[in-house]
Amino acid sequence: MAAAGRGFEDPSADVLAEAAAAFGLLASPARLHIVWALAQGESDVTGLAERVGGALPAVSQHLTKLKLAGLVRSRREGRRQVYFVDDPDVVDVVRLMVDRLSGRAAPADAPARRLRGL
Repeated sequence: MAAAGRGFEDPSADVLAEAAAAFGLLASPARLHIVWALAQGESDVTGLAERVGGALPAVSQHLTKLKLAGLVRSRREGRRQVYFVDDPDVVDVVRLMVDRLSGRAAPADAPARRLRGL
């Protein structure tokens, strides 16, 4: 259905549900950091845990959730699993949001500005 006078089509309920699920998964700072790291290049779970500062079991659980949602994939290289983001649209959205918020960075002595839920 077109929005009043604008000619834009509203997305289907299925598309909105899928987008909300993806955003829900990315709402975790740890999972967002993992996706951000993987957007820069593939990694195994040990490398990711070191990079994001998380415990190995926790990072592994986050990766499992991201894989089940189809946001992250993996492949076997010898004895290790290598993870990567195989969806350029997810990479674009994460990079856009992080870059925009980084561009708003306030001076160190300014109070932190947070986005608030509606």
